[in-house]
Amino acid sequence: MPAQSSPHALRPAAPPSTPLSTVLELTGARPTGSVPGAGEVTVTGIEQRSDKVLPGDLFAALPGAKAHGARFAADAVARGAVAVFTDADGAELAGALDVPVLVRDRPREVLGELSAALYGHPSRRLRIVGITGTSGKTTTSYLVEAGLAASGAATALIGTIETRIGGRRVPSALTTPEAPQLHAMFALMVEQGVDAVVMEVSSHALALGRVDGVRFAVGAFTNLSQDHLDFHRDLEDYFAAKRRLFDAGSPVAARTPVVCVDDAWGARLAADLSDPITVSTGPAAATWTVQGAVEARGGAQRFTAGGPAGALEVRLRLPGRYNVANGLLAIAVCAAAGADAATAAAALAGVDVPGRMQRIERGQDFLAVVDYAHKPAAVESVIATLRAHLRDEASDPPGRLAVVVGAGGDRDAGKRPLMGAAGARGADLLIVTDDNPRSEDPAVIRAALCAGALDVPEAERGEVREIGDRAAAIAAAVAWARRGDAVLIAGKGHEAGQEIAGVKHPFDDRDVLARAVEHQLAGGDQDNGASVAEALR
Repeated sequence: MPAQSSPHALRPAAPPSTPLSTVLELTGARPTGSVPGAGEVTVTGIEQRSDKVLPGDLFAALPGAKAHGARFAADAVARGAVAVFTDADGAELAGALDVPVLVRDRPREVLGELSAALYGHPSRRLRIVGITGTSGKTTTSYLVEAGLAASGAATALIGTIETRIGGRRVPSALTTPEAPQLHAMFALMVEQGVDAVVMEVSSHALALGRVDGVRFAVGAFTNLSQDHLDFHRDLEDYFAAKRRLFDAGSPVAARTPVVCVDDAWGARLAADLSDPITVSTGPAAATWTVQGAVEARGGAQRFTAGGPAGALEVRLRLPGRYNVANGLLAIAVCAAAGADAATAAAALAGVDVPGRMQRIERGQDFLAVVDYAHKPAAVESVIATLRAHLRDEASDPPGRLAVVVGAGGDRDAGKRPLMGAAGARGADLLIVTDDNPRSEDPAVIRAALCAGALDVPEAERGEVREIGDRAAAIAAAVAWARRGDAVLIAGKGHEAGQEIAGVKHPFDDRDVLARAVEHQLAGGDQDNGASVAEALR
């Protein structure tokens, strides 16, 4: 079978065969010139990446931000593509090919539905839960998957950290894959007996049609704050993209919406929907609420969830009020997806999420944490969580907090000073460093964060340092820490690489932090971190 020719392809082993004439009908495309024998050509897959094409594929040659996919059409045909689907510009760029070329204006508009059809509409045979929002998508996804699995579902997970199908883990390049890969994975999941899929749904995916053709059983909204304004015009445009998962007129609207109303955007979304399930950890009236106080100790939390299933005792290994919201939302989503709420709630107690408030423990006498927070609101939230932890430890005076943070290049530049300000206000020591500079000058990115940090009045901020080398910055924070303190390495979380000038270098905050702690425990240098970083290399 075509899918078996590549061990890395997340494809069904026995994909349907679709006549090319059916593809023409589905898309309204027109073949260039005459296509002898087109009725005999069959398609067994679809791919928009020429280097991933398998024999029998339809190659979707789409216009991109940097290049038109049709420039790679000849390579796709050489790899076994049986036809090319593109626009008029693409047909001209592709030139003469030995396979039919199907032309349609704005081909991306039908890519999702076409991909779904070529793989037999697999999402119709799955319970698909889509989770969107600015922060909390990954954590909520892991919690929901655990709850559904405990309730007897055969689950799969698609998200920022990984794709997981039947225990097989594959690192994720995108929060939400492109439509051809997404529907191929759904078809593979159906083959392997999966019945429930939990997936993160990014605003990019909703705006660009990556989830077109998906039939969502449940859609969940976590929250909304500033992010991705390099892609969206403003917050309203960002919110409008998220709404596509819920609006009745949207082709990807979930059958059952579940909305956290803890922020103004969630409250607004819920008010605009006809009959949403709502979640609140505050005073707002909602379908699911937190009853009484939240008990927090040693990074774990316990609370009572109140809802249609009655009062449920919930334990979380994850600290922070925002994780109470994520946990409550997960229970509501599991119930909406048909799981037993009490069983799902009990399952949350065993969930850890890679790179989300992940503790690094090497026997040191201070707390060391790695977190993915890379937006102003997320940085504020994780700092507040760690401050609360330091207060709970009841030392006198409370321990101090060091925060190491940077910002990604080629992304929303407007959030950089806000992140710097959030770090400066909340930390006793803020170290501004490099994140993933990508194609930008790292010093320019750091300068924006430092400017935001130094705009905070001196009496209201901690010490601010700038150390571009991320390993040296982490080592400096560790060298600064003493008994009872906390060190937060923010921004990259689970990521295992650092992209600089277009090259991705191996770099995992968790490993670097662990080695810096080990070096310190072994009597390493008490300096600004530079020699420690050199020792770690």
